[in-house]
Amino acid sequence: MGLGKTAQALAHLLVEQQAGRLDRPALVVLPTSLIFNWQAEAQRMAPALRLLTLRGPDRAKRFSQIPEHDVVLTTYPLLWRDIEALAAQRFHLLILDEAQTVKNAGSRSARAVRRLQARHRLCLTGTPLENHLGELWAQFDFLMPGFLGDARSFTRLWRKPIEENGETLRAELLKQRVRPFILRRRKQDVATELPPRSEVIKRVQLQGRQRELYESVRVASDEIVRRLLARRGFAGAQITILDALLKLRQVCCDPRLLKGAKTPRTMERAKLELLRDMLPGLVAEGRRVLVFSQFTEMLGLIEHELDALQLPWLALTGRTPVAQRGAVVQRFQALEVPILLVSLKAGGLGLNLTAADTVIHMDPWWNPAVEEQATARAHRIGQGQPVFVYKLVVEGSIEERMLALQARKQALAEGVLGHDDDAARKFSAEDLQALLAPLT
Repeated sequence: MGLGKTAQALAHLLVEQQAGRLDRPALVVLPTSLIFNWQAEAQRMAPALRLLTLRGPDRAKRFSQIPEHDVVLTTYPLLWRDIEALAAQRFHLLILDEAQTVKNAGSRSARAVRRLQARHRLCLTGTPLENHLGELWAQFDFLMPGFLGDARSFTRLWRKPIEENGETLRAELLKQRVRPFILRRRKQDVATELPPRSEVIKRVQLQGRQRELYESVRVASDEIVRRLLARRGFAGAQITILDALLKLRQVCCDPRLLKGAKTPRTMERAKLELLRDMLPGLVAEGRRVLVFSQFTEMLGLIEHELDALQLPWLALTGRTPVAQRGAVVQRFQALEVPILLVSLKAGGLGLNLTAADTVIHMDPWWNPAVEEQATARAHRIGQGQPVFVYKLVVEGSIEERMLALQARKQALAEGVLGHDDDAARKFSAEDLQALLAPLT
């Protein structure tokens, strides 16, 4: 992540053009938020490539122009809507940027990309494996259908032995099988000039009524989940379990995120109070700060706090119009504003935010890869300052136990893709008991 995948892809396309092999256009499918990033990078690094972007309500008028261009950009949400027109075209190269987007082989986007005709296929991703090995299979099934067998045989031969039984020999065999088709660039290997990155977990304690609210939600959720587990089993209670865990995480972030709860203005808000203490000092030191949260409403609450502190800020969330996102990034990169509030969904992928030297994660996420993607917005090629990463975690709560789950998922990814043969267990009923344990 942050090591130049876009630049490498553009360089390859330019070589193909200059060698005369790019006699058909290349199609790049990417998340909507990265359109402006690809446009800017192509203009800066490979202006000789004729670029066509398919977006907006009048994009159908440009379908006939596809053969006249070298590179065509479209997005995952638009691909399946335009699949009939695009499937009729023949492409030289089909590139999936942030290819983990098609990790669910049954999704509309995943089915659509399999209908496209191209001589060559390429997946670009910093996180080919986020949760389980089935995601890796889905990407290889797009690239090289049949290479890892069908989904059922892959589960029997690879997923179950590695994820559930912890068979390190199977993990090593799978790694040997896929390694020839993966170019994996790690920062310690190819970006030795990058300044150091320091991570600090800042633990806060819940006090007073916020602590009481957490415990009351935990007790109620534990009772509901146990009843449902007895009736339906672990697999049948997934939605209720996720809802219970979500409520606990919302209380940790800010009680006002919890729907239906009465939260007086005087109720404690541990994380916001810590953030109020941190940000004025960071800005006074000249630091440029990214504040990440997966809860857009949490970022809205932070906006009010920043206004009260008279600290200027920008925001990049799902509510930010796509046409304005490039301008928001450019203003932050130009050092106009010291604080950028970013939702993981809108700003966790592909953006270059190297003006930042400080990253604050308001809440942990289940996938360590998602957090790493967000942090890599700042700690990437082009960064000239040491980067400090602060993770705000409620001590003794569900958040602290999520860190242990993150470590297991990271071990699974490294065991197949990297240099560590440790295996990892998947989310289990035992994990659930730990997550719903009382505050310590």
